[in-house]
Amino acid sequence: MQKEKITLSQLEQYLSKAAWILKGPVDASDFKAYIFPILFFKRISDVYDEEYQKALEESEGDEDYAALPEFHRFEIPKNCHWQDVRETTVNIGQKIEEALRCIEQANQTYLYGIFGDAQWSNKNKLSDRLLTDLIEHFSQYKLSNDRVDADMLGQAYEYLIKHFADLTNKKAGEFYTPRSVVHLLGLILDPHEGQSVYDPACGTGGMLLECVDHLIDNNEDYRTLKLYGQEKNLTSSSIARMNMFLHGIEDFQIVRGDTLRQPAFFEADGLRTFDCVIANPPFSLKNWGAENWANDPYGRNIAGVPPKGNGDMAWVQHMLKSMNSTGRMTVVLPHGALFRKNAEGKIRKRLLEEDLLEAVIGIGPNIFYGTQLAACVLVFKQVKEEQKKNKVLFIDASDQIRVGRAQNFLEAEHVNQIFTWYKDYKDVENYVKLADFEDIQENDFNLNIPLYVEKIIEDNLPSVEEALSDLKTAWNESLKAEEKFKKILKTFM
Repeated sequence: MQKEKITLSQLEQYLSKAAWILKGPVDASDFKAYIFPILFFKRISDVYDEEYQKALEESEGDEDYAALPEFHRFEIPKNCHWQDVRETTVNIGQKIEEALRCIEQANQTYLYGIFGDAQWSNKNKLSDRLLTDLIEHFSQYKLSNDRVDADMLGQAYEYLIKHFADLTNKKAGEFYTPRSVVHLLGLILDPHEGQSVYDPACGTGGMLLECVDHLIDNNEDYRTLKLYGQEKNLTSSSIARMNMFLHGIEDFQIVRGDTLRQPAFFEADGLRTFDCVIANPPFSLKNWGAENWANDPYGRNIAGVPPKGNGDMAWVQHMLKSMNSTGRMTVVLPHGALFRKNAEGKIRKRLLEEDLLEAVIGIGPNIFYGTQLAACVLVFKQVKEEQKKNKVLFIDASDQIRVGRAQNFLEAEHVNQIFTWYKDYKDVENYVKLADFEDIQENDFNLNIPLYVEKIIEDNLPSVEEALSDLKTAWNESLKAEEKFKKILKTFM
């Protein structure tokens, strides 16, 4: 008998209600450290049961056979299953911690450290009563494959990431890039089957998953993509890994660590390189590791040393060094990276002389959580097409937004318009300018978009002749009106 599938709406309500159970004792900014691991724990327990039942039926009831590791995506050790936690009535937090650690140890290759470091046993924050409510809430649905598809669970997970960003938008920009911005970067990057994709500041994995969606939209086999990410924040890097598993992604490596100080991916002769590099790194990072950059052991100092208090150009150079010989990259930066002088000006000059920059796209203000700053997207190519050599496309898309009360939104039609301008690669009055290297050199390698995209202001004022004619007509009309008024006045005299 076909079991009834859980709808996306049901899943979304189910997940957001879990956050409300924690509200009060747990700060909204910490919800993610508890909800995501418990959701993942529930999912892998339910899938384990499903796999166990299938193997049990195949073996006509042989329980030892059904428990063999080869029949399971992940092993669940004895006494570490969801049901074991559910049956615990005291010191529930301690039981959860034990179960999560044991599962990590039993699946070290894939799950080591994945559940993060949340303090489940802190009874001041998480009482047994509260944890019972949380476990019972999550026990409402079976999250097995026959009840919920990986892609739908992945969508619900993305919804929850955004939901938490909405609740805590003070610092959510570090944690969540608006989906529409991610989609724009994916369209421009255009990954294909068999390619490798790398995000050096991957957060919760949204950029990497956008590349998966891009292949799905183009009817390509997304399973051939090789995904790589690094993320400094422990909770975010754990969420990114869970996000991949919940979306059914197999071929990925996400490593926790400080990318600018200690990059994670290497080949025999240095940093590993990739077909596609994509990121929304932290804007204008202050303490980024400038002390090591002049003699960077990883060879990323390709165009100069960025300022000590601003890591924007360090991210750019790290990403450029991570492109392979035909690589391409898209990166989100604050507008200041386009025109700040001194060290950053010298770096821009060098990169432009190397002819690596293909496009500069200015997007509207107040789109990102927690900052009203307008951002820009820079597109780099290791090998530019012939007609694009020694040229840079400038796009002013600052008005391509829907203005909201507290925040602005980049809608689908805006993304499509910006991508069309990028793809067409030609001048559009008021919006797009294709600049030659000489134009940029004249501006001292300043990439500030208004220097290239001039706004033509239509004043709609009449010519002198038209104005005089209108004035004459108005004068004659006023004389007629005065005569009429005099006549009317005489009848009352």
